[in-house]
Amino acid sequence: MIHSRRAVLAAGLGLAACKPTVASPPQPTSPPLKSVAPFPVGAAVQAGQLDDPALAALLADNVSQLTAEWEMKMEYMLLADGSFRFDRPDRIADFARAHGQRLLGHTLVWYAQSPPAFERLSGRRSGFERAYAAYVRAVVGRYRGLASGWDVVNEAVAEDGDGWRDSLWARELGPFDHMVQAFHLAHEADPDAVLFLNDYNLETLPKKRATFLGLAERLLAAGAPLGGLGTQTHVNADLPAGALKSTLSDLASLGLPVHLSEFDVSIVRARRLGVSDAALVEGQARVYAEAAEAFAALPAGQRFAFTFWGLRDGESWLRRENAADTPSPFTAAGRPKPSAAAWIGALG
Repeated sequence: MIHSRRAVLAAGLGLAACKPTVASPPQPTSPPLKSVAPFPVGAAVQAGQLDDPALAALLADNVSQLTAEWEMKMEYMLLADGSFRFDRPDRIADFARAHGQRLLGHTLVWYAQSPPAFERLSGRRSGFERAYAAYVRAVVGRYRGLASGWDVVNEAVAEDGDGWRDSLWARELGPFDHMVQAFHLAHEADPDAVLFLNDYNLETLPKKRATFLGLAERLLAAGAPLGGLGTQTHVNADLPAGALKSTLSDLASLGLPVHLSEFDVSIVRARRLGVSDAALVEGQARVYAEAAEAFAALPAGQRFAFTFWGLRDGESWLRRENAADTPSPFTAAGRPKPSAAAWIGALG
């Protein structure tokens, strides 16, 4: 039995060898994203991903700004003993510098993190405040001259829009005061960087968007050097038409630069009974097109950047949630998708 199976296999291989070679169909191509956009185009990346020559080339060709996906957050940079770890952030910064790209600092103060180096200072106001100031000055100052901006305060608004989130920073330095301090400290460390308030789900939760805008207005009234508003824009392929346009219009109403800061469009999260994947791919392309149109419609001085949260599907954070998701403009192999074509087409 084993012998006959091998004979059949060998015969099959022989026949295959006799077949004429069929040329592979040409792979889809598109102009570099940054070449068609009337605004800076960004992408998130992790330092280790730069070891992939194909991704490195894709980033160099398509984007003019890089955001460290997580390696410029406290969880990576601040060690338990209070010392700093800059190896991976520096590598991303060096890549940006070598390719004439801007760097977007992400992020200084985030409710979700409470590093041990700060937890040890809990209840000691003066010591905590000194460490807080030292952290912001050290991090922002290190990338002065390369970083075009910083997400200074990230995700401060409660998900239901009812006020602001609790955090170590709020408890130790005050719910509002810790934000004002962070903006002033960042401005002192780099007066030329645009300083952002950044949040998510602003497209789908109107109450949260209103609270976000209210916080921005209060920061400005308090004299904080708030320089821009970031909307992450992690959305789904079934996002209602007009949601992005409405959100960007509202954010632009304060006259500040707007950063569409973490864009991707999930297919998996939009799946529901009776809706085909083909329809969701079409929906994804529609959302990509609306995002490009709505952002391009902002006044030129308010279009800070349009940042994709990963250029290829293979690096997307959504793949860690569900390996079948395809939220990015390029396939895992680096080929442009219908979503990329829709984004480009919307820009003319």
